[in-house]
Amino acid sequence: MKHSKYKDDQRRQFLSWLAASPLLALGSSQDLLAQEKIDPRELLRNYSEHLDPMMLSPKIPFELISSPQEAINVFDFEPVAFKRVPLAHFAYMATGIDDEVTLRANRSAFQKFPLRPRRMRDVSHVDTSITLFGSKWKSPIMIAPTGGNKAYDPEGEVAVARAARAGGYLNVLSAAGASTIEEVVAARQGEVWFSLYATSSTEVAKQVVRRVERVGVPVLEITVDRNGGRNQETFFRLKKMDSRTCSNCHVHGFGSAQERPIYDGIDMTGINMSSSNMTWDFIQKMRDVTKMKIVLKGILTEEDASLCLKYGVDGIHVSNHGGRSEDGGRGAIECLPEVAKVAKGKVPILFDSGVRRGSDVFKAMALGANAVCIGRPYLWGLGAFGQPGVERVMEILQTEFKSTMQQMGAPNIAAIQSSMVFKGA
Repeated sequence: MKHSKYKDDQRRQFLSWLAASPLLALGSSQDLLAQEKIDPRELLRNYSEHLDPMMLSPKIPFELISSPQEAINVFDFEPVAFKRVPLAHFAYMATGIDDEVTLRANRSAFQKFPLRPRRMRDVSHVDTSITLFGSKWKSPIMIAPTGGNKAYDPEGEVAVARAARAGGYLNVLSAAGASTIEEVVAARQGEVWFSLYATSSTEVAKQVVRRVERVGVPVLEITVDRNGGRNQETFFRLKKMDSRTCSNCHVHGFGSAQERPIYDGIDMTGINMSSSNMTWDFIQKMRDVTKMKIVLKGILTEEDASLCLKYGVDGIHVSNHGGRSEDGGRGAIECLPEVAKVAKGKVPILFDSGVRRGSDVFKAMALGANAVCIGRPYLWGLGAFGQPGVERVMEILQTEFKSTMQQMGAPNIAAIQSSMVFKGA
């Protein structure tokens, strides 16, 4: 009896978590809440304690948007994506690992850096443009590499690339993408970067890098923070609630090389998809086969930032993989200042993890980033409305960022100063 009661309590606790998110789109989930006699309205009021808080007033009725243009902020897309995307697919995107402390910290840590606005400055005209490795972009906001975009929309990374082209944003294709680099470059009709998951084989990495360089990719991001297994608890729990049979689609196994077209034509026999054997010597091995600029993605400490400079990398990407790699507890924005202390002015610094607002972008820029990447929000847009959803997510963030620059008295990127962020909170 005690065991049964414990199991029931666990079930109610998980359903409470589910209901406390804006995932109230809820179809079948609403039925579950009714069965458990859980009041979703009460739980919605407490959502700020959970993932991606929408900060809704309890007095404001919550309704799903029916088109991208109805969205007021990027959070409006999440419940629509939850309704339209298969549950296991949504769960894979939403999950962190273990207790998801880092996942939550990625959001809450932004509150540790309140802004210090400057007044009486002419911000009637604001220039948000930046230059990265010789290319000029209208905004420092970039589309981060994320895996398997066809899980959210049939056109996947191609739809994302078209959205990037429409808005004039830089996008990065992941080696875990479900579309080929050739398809994405053709859809973007402009500069695309590539993010490499190295696997256990340097030879495989070399073949991938050569293919990517052949289609004109100028920058290679090497992901260095996916070194082992991970307990994706939210994904595992929600997957059990998905009635579909995974093997019907994932014929060769979830996350296998056969699901990633970047490995087409490469012998992957005996290859481990993890890069747990990677060391700093790997950088020189990539230098030997490519002229692309090399950026390391997943750097979080000043010690590793110093090593990046020692080994001649061209850029540093501060990221904790959106809380999907380790559950160490620091938000990525908390790691940015110590990396910037070492690398700022020497190489470009990119940043991601937890960015949901234009003010988040501003804070990252003030703390040392040269560009800021967006992950889950554009996947919400993709899952909710396809390409138009991605376009609207990026438009909202760009509008918020520009407004924040005006509020802070910064008419251009150079005017964003570290003194505009209070670091003692």
